[in-house]
Amino acid sequence: MTLTPLRAVTLCVALSVCALLAVPGNFPELGIDARLTLAVFALATCAWIGTPIDDTYIALGAGLALTATGVISSDTLFGTLGDETVWLLICAFVLAAAVARSGLAGRAAAFLVSGARSVRQLTHLTTAALVVTAFAVPATSGRAALALPVFLALAKVLADRRRLVVMLALLFPTVILLSAVATLIGAGAHLITVSVLWEATGDRIGFTQWLLLGLPLAVASSHLAAEAVLLTTTRRADRRGPVRITVEQLQAHSERPVSGPWEPAETRCALLLATVVALWCGEPLHRVPPAVVALIGAVVAASPALGTVRLKDALKTVPWALLLFMAATMAMGVALADSGAATWLVGGLPLDVPPWLFLAVVVCVSTAAHLVLQSRSARSSVLVPLVVAAAAGAGVNPVAAALASTAAAGFCHTLPASAKPVTLFADIPGTPTYTPRDLLRLSAVLAPLTAALVLLFAVTLWPLLGVPVR
Repeated sequence: MTLTPLRAVTLCVALSVCALLAVPGNFPELGIDARLTLAVFALATCAWIGTPIDDTYIALGAGLALTATGVISSDTLFGTLGDETVWLLICAFVLAAAVARSGLAGRAAAFLVSGARSVRQLTHLTTAALVVTAFAVPATSGRAALALPVFLALAKVLADRRRLVVMLALLFPTVILLSAVATLIGAGAHLITVSVLWEATGDRIGFTQWLLLGLPLAVASSHLAAEAVLLTTTRRADRRGPVRITVEQLQAHSERPVSGPWEPAETRCALLLATVVALWCGEPLHRVPPAVVALIGAVVAASPALGTVRLKDALKTVPWALLLFMAATMAMGVALADSGAATWLVGGLPLDVPPWLFLAVVVCVSTAAHLVLQSRSARSSVLVPLVVAAAAGAGVNPVAAALASTAAAGFCHTLPASAKPVTLFADIPGTPTYTPRDLLRLSAVLAPLTAALVLLFAVTLWPLLGVPVR
């Protein structure tokens, strides 16, 4: 592995932190468990930033180190794999495999997009369709893979209008990333945030509460981003021309039917998905945990009589590396909270500030964090435990602070490597797509807009929905 300047700097930082913590006379208020936790935390963070080593491997190594040194028990490390949020994500991926196999996505996209008569209508109808996919497919990379065939079909229909194709190529990953905040299963980072809050404060955010808080933000930020993409990648002449996309044109570039009578598998899958989402939203009424609802849905989706996908095929789509990463970082969060390391780490910060200013700093740091930590889950693993600890010292509601941090971290559009959906749509053979300059131009506009929108929701709307600032 070549020692680049970035890797050299991160290695020096990690070793310096460890050296300082190893001297007993330094930081006398820190116990041995807190020292070990901070050392492991520093090494893992620097490895995520400055090395090409797989994120999951680093997280597992950190969890193992904390267990071997006695900071956390083996039950804590392995118990995170049995957490209900992990099971929720596994079952949601099984349901997503059933949806993908049924062809519902293409039919729904054709229904919406074929109604567009102008470029702006096409942009916002596509945005609305992508927001809805947050309820059917967990994780942004899964949604990007599901949406790619739809984009390719649109690109072929609009092949004579290159700027519109580039605009759509940028629109798809942008909306997928920003709309993930709509649901608890929208990103693995959300489940890490919920776990950290539960361990640190005892507050549990359910599917319904997350939906109530996140969906309005997802809709507002997605359509705001759609306008930003439209204005930064097209000219007035491009937007003025009419658009006419027919179902027949989309069908010519799709392998599955996008119109006509529904097949029995499509009907069963649509009914199952609607039932599961309805039960998730009705959790306060029936008290059945979302993970149990998802497990029931997954069993039905893979059943021989009613299902649309075989269980072994569906399980192949589950990102097991992500689940292991989540489990290991949950264990790291437990160590940070229980050892007192997180509280000590933020103890020297000037926390005697107005709540809105504290949240503004949290949002700005979380928005910019993707420039250092490319993994969304890694960003939440690092930031959320510290934000929760700092919020307690600043007299700010930890739930509001953690949600604001997680929502702001959804912005990761600056570079092609900043997020998997951005990488996927940046290089499509035979199809015009965006350049790094297009991303930088969009980020210069979108970063401050999304940060301001998250802060606005945190201080105005969320308090009305049961999450006060204090």
